[in-house]
Amino acid sequence: MDGKLVLVTGGSGFIAEHCIIQLLEAGYTVRTTVRSLKREVEVRATLKAAGIDAGNKLSFFAADLMSDAGWAEAVAGCDYVLHVASPFPAAAPKDENELIVPAREGALRVLRASRDAGVKRVVLTSSFAAIGYGHPKADRVFTEKDWSNLNGTEMGAYAKSKTIAEKAAWDFMAREGGKLELATVNPVGVFGPVLSADHSTSTEIVQRLLNGFPGVPRLSFGVVDVRDVADLHIRAMINPAAQGERFLAVAGESMAFIDMARLLKARLGDAAQKVPTRVIPDWILRFGSLFDTSLKMILPELGNVKSASNEKAKRVLGWKPRTNEESVLATAESLIRLGLVKK
Repeated sequence: MDGKLVLVTGGSGFIAEHCIIQLLEAGYTVRTTVRSLKREVEVRATLKAAGIDAGNKLSFFAADLMSDAGWAEAVAGCDYVLHVASPFPAAAPKDENELIVPAREGALRVLRASRDAGVKRVVLTSSFAAIGYGHPKADRVFTEKDWSNLNGTEMGAYAKSKTIAEKAAWDFMAREGGKLELATVNPVGVFGPVLSADHSTSTEIVQRLLNGFPGVPRLSFGVVDVRDVADLHIRAMINPAAQGERFLAVAGESMAFIDMARLLKARLGDAAQKVPTRVIPDWILRFGSLFDTSLKMILPELGNVKSASNEKAKRVLGWKPRTNEESVLATAESLIRLGLVKK
């Protein structure tokens, strides 16, 4: 690994910071992109708080998903690229293209620049949202062979953006990828240790529970630990068998919101005293969505339990994820430690 140079895009993001940590710990030299170099101080401070003093093994480049500027410089001389950067909103945007265009154009910019620079392989962070959405409700297990149905009645802007971006990436590779290689990692809801106040939409679920929701919606979702997502990216980066493949990142069975709340109550004592343990009726959420746009994103998923398989990642790449419970508790403990939960 000595001498191997890896670019991680979107260096201030939750998954990206964990990728940077694991790459540095494994001996790689790392570059990362941020939209503004003003964020370098903040990212270095976050890493230092996590026990990583990167020094000159980490360098920063300014690049934006919506502009060509900076990408050629960022990828120059790199052996690998982890393209993690992608918009993920807390609420549904008024115009779905606010998500779709940056996701698609950003992926294509990174692939084009990587191909031109002679990068060996790009690992693209896609999502279960590009696999398991827009389908009729059915008792089935989703795998990497599945694609979300863009014409499905319940496809939100985020799921569309991830599906369109990943399909555009594979189309680019088939058409003009040259010697460049591509693999994708498709995580479900990403939990695990939060490193700063700037964390993910998934971990905000745990934060909201700890801060005291009036109740929990009738939702279930797949869970995966951010440390295992980062590990899977690196396995997909270096394993020859990952070339041209997709890998679902999911720990196991889907976890109901109410089970997450009960786990926090049972294991965290006083710190979880505000965590609700009653389920909010669906009709209340539908009514509430008229006034709160963040609720609109979850309405199609009420009562819909989706299962996804991690068999391929374990078989092909030797991946061994943590349990749902370990990931959720690690999220909560880190939020409490960082003072991100109301007293």
